[in-house]
Amino acid sequence: MTTTLPTTEQHYFTEEQYLALEETAEDKSEYLDGEIIPMTGGSTNHNRLAGNVYIALNLALPEQEYDVFIGDVRLWVPKVRLYTYPDVMVILGKPEYHNNRTDMITNPQVIVEVLSKSTRNYDRGDKFAFYKSIPTLREYILIDQTKIKVEQYSKTENKRWLYSEYDEEDTALVFNSFQLEVPLSAIYKKVNFEEVEKENNQSGV
Repeated sequence: MTTTLPTTEQHYFTEEQYLALEETAEDKSEYLDGEIIPMTGGSTNHNRLAGNVYIALNLALPEQEYDVFIGDVRLWVPKVRLYTYPDVMVILGKPEYHNNRTDMITNPQVIVEVLSKSTRNYDRGDKFAFYKSIPTLREYILIDQTKIKVEQYSKTENKRWLYSEYDEEDTALVFNSFQLEVPLSAIYKKVNFEEVEKENNQSGV
């Protein structure tokens, strides 16, 4: 199900209206400069991939230095007025909260998104452009759920973004924001590609 919006025609919503709707909505939505965009539900593989990355990061990173969040924590991107829910975020130091709300942060160092059929172009394009405006962001990771493929964008000192791609199960994702390697076999643990093929066939893909 999608977020229930007011029955009257309304094309622009204030941040306050959006946040009030999110408090009681059955499903999450994004907010982009006055527009509310319902988010699609995640598949079991989507959940496994996000969970695998969260576990690997949470276990490996020093808890005194880093916080790792998954799914339900909202990100506020002020430059484009975007509220969204990244699959996984890593924060260096303490979270910086928007309007003192502990469910909304502003300072991720790493963002991880699991690609879905309906959002993969958005995640690679406009959404990445929005994320680039976050001063603290140093790394953006995209994980394909239809095959073994991880894309990595790392911010360099001259503010350019270096692209790397990983597509072999016996390799490891090497993070540039901190000294950590996560094997792709750990990221794709229990992921069933036959389930994805079945979902695609049922949807006529």
